[in-house]
Amino acid sequence: MLRLSNRTELTLLLALPVLVGLAFILPTWVVNYVQVSLGTGLVALGVLVQMRAGLVSFGQGLYFCVGGYSAGLAGRYLGVSDLFLLLLLAMMASGLISLVLGFLLRRYREIFFAMLSLAVSMILFGLLSRTEALGSTDGFNLPAATYLGWKPEDDLARFALYTATCLVSVFCAIALNRFLNGTIGYVNEAIRGNELRVEYLGASASNAVHITYVLAAVVSSIGGVLWAMSLGHVDPEMTNWTTSGQFVFVSILSGTGNIIAPFIGTFILEIVRVYAVEFSPNTWQMVLGTVMLLTIIFLPKGLWSLIARKRTSGKQLRQPAHAAAGE
Repeated sequence: MLRLSNRTELTLLLALPVLVGLAFILPTWVVNYVQVSLGTGLVALGVLVQMRAGLVSFGQGLYFCVGGYSAGLAGRYLGVSDLFLLLLLAMMASGLISLVLGFLLRRYREIFFAMLSLAVSMILFGLLSRTEALGSTDGFNLPAATYLGWKPEDDLARFALYTATCLVSVFCAIALNRFLNGTIGYVNEAIRGNELRVEYLGASASNAVHITYVLAAVVSSIGGVLWAMSLGHVDPEMTNWTTSGQFVFVSILSGTGNIIAPFIGTFILEIVRVYAVEFSPNTWQMVLGTVMLLTIIFLPKGLWSLIARKRTSGKQLRQPAHAAAGE
C-alpha cells in the first residue's frame, strides 16, 4: 500500500492534467477563479506549514506582497517579463528577507509570533502606501508574461499563464508535502506538542522554526507572483492585515490535515465571496463570518476532516473482511 505522502503526490500529479483540461470545459470566469485560487492557495500553504509547528502567521501577506512587487519592479524598471526569472527573483527576495527576520521571529511562539509577524507586514504596508514612485495606494500594472523568449498573445497568453500556474502550484505542493513528511516536518509536529522535549532529544526547535519560516515565505512569494501576473496589477493591499487574515481563514476553513486542503479551501472561499457579494453586497462580510463560525463549531479540524473521516470509516468497514480472510 502507498504511504500517505506518495498517495498525496499521486493525487496532485493526476490533478494536474485535470486542472489544465478545465480551461477547455469551464467558463472563463470560473477558470480565472481557479487560477487566482492556486496563487493564493500557495500562500495558505505557507500558513499551513507553520501551523504544523503550532505557529499562526498573521503577516503572511508580507511575502505575498514581496513576490508580487518583485515581479512588478523587475518588469517596470528592468524590463523583465519572463515568468521563470520573475519567480526566481521573488524567491531570492523573500528568502533573504525571511532569513533575516527569522532570527527575530524564531524566538517567539503563540500570540507573540502572530502579532510580531503582523507588525512586520504592516510596516511594509505603510511604506508602500506612502511611496508615490510605486503608485502609493493605487499600485501599478505588470507587463504580460513571457516564457523563455516566447510571448503568446490574447487567449493563448491566458492559457499559457494558467497552465504555468497549475504546473508551479503542483510542484510546490509536492515539495512541501515531502518537507512535511521529512525530518524537519516531524520535528515541527513535536514542537507543537512539547518544544521542551524536542530540545531534550537534541534537536534545535529554533532552527526548525527558522527553516520552516523561510520555506513558507518563499512559497508565499511564488503565490504572490502568480497572483499578480494573473491580475496584472499589484498594490499595498497585498500586505494589509485583512489579506493576511484571509490566508489564516483559509487554513482554518480547509484544515491542516493535507497539503491539498488549502487549494480546495481557497477556491471555496472565492466562490462564497463572489455569491455573497452578488446576493448581499452590503453584508457579505457577515456571510463569510457565518461560514467561518459554522466551520469552527461543526468542523473544528476543517473541511479536510470530512475526507479523513470517510477514509477512516472505509478502513473500518474493510477490516472485518481482511480479518476473515486471514483466518
